[in-house]
Amino acid sequence: MGIDDLTVPHVLKRLARLLGTKLKNTRLEIPPQFGSGYCIGFVFNEHIRMLISNYELNKDVIVQNPDINVAKKTIFFKFQNIFPRAETSPPLRHTIPSVLIGTSRINTDDVIAIHSNTATITIEVDADYLNSLFTASQESSVLKGLLQNERPLLFEQIMRPSLQKNVDEILSEPANETFKPFFLRVKAEELICRLLMELENRGEKQLLALNIHDLQAIYRVKQQMLEHLETPPIIKELAFVAHMSPTKLKRLFRQIFGDSIFNYYQRFRMQEAAFLLRTEQLSVSAAGYRMGFTNLSHFSRIFKAHIGVNPKHYALKGSN
Repeated sequence: MGIDDLTVPHVLKRLARLLGTKLKNTRLEIPPQFGSGYCIGFVFNEHIRMLISNYELNKDVIVQNPDINVAKKTIFFKFQNIFPRAETSPPLRHTIPSVLIGTSRINTDDVIAIHSNTATITIEVDADYLNSLFTASQESSVLKGLLQNERPLLFEQIMRPSLQKNVDEILSEPANETFKPFFLRVKAEELICRLLMELENRGEKQLLALNIHDLQAIYRVKQQMLEHLETPPIIKELAFVAHMSPTKLKRLFRQIFGDSIFNYYQRFRMQEAAFLLRTEQLSVSAAGYRMGFTNLSHFSRIFKAHIGVNPKHYALKGSN
């Protein structure tokens, strides 16, 4: 048995066969006739695995994952919007680096459409292994729910710059083949630890078990808000979109995203305002009005609270 048989996820080997190509060490280059990009996979040990995917296919390809073990309790960490953007690529809108964290009883590919364009890092770790490393806080329902892994749970965490730095090191550190698996495993475990520390600070006392219909509804609500950032959300209207009561909507949204609907909306609203100021070079007043503000002083206060500087300084800094 070669080393690749032990260290490469089976799903990656299956994809290589499907595309009629071979792996080079742990790396799959997408053949030109199928698209472009690459996929790298590591099975570090029996407890933790990583898949780095950054490719674009000409059409969707269905690959069943033979590594899925329904009897095993697994926690996954799926990092999104974390790859460096090419200088020639247009600026991305409504995207913030984030990570989905969930139990093995949730299939995120059924929640968020996975098309032929994929740019993610996925880390899977056995819940029992994590449980053996530390004692779960009795105060944190989120952490206990993940580690016990007895019901479907999903959380989305917006990544801080310090976590993005860790991800950048995973993508760009020039470690040679001797040290690379060890280096990546250490970085993966550091990311897991820091994310669990952040989740432990969430204030939910009781968690609702999720089903696929509720998850799809919450992400429809999120998409509705992102498509209409100029209009503050009205809970009753969003609840109608989600086909659930306003109380349940607010509770599930906070449980998944760790913030209220309005605070979450304001974060992306200010990101869009920043885009208008720097990329489209709108004036402060034009950007404020575009985002639905009638009071520009109020717009400046909200902008500074989320971006760190007032909109005028932000715009000037971008033009230098």
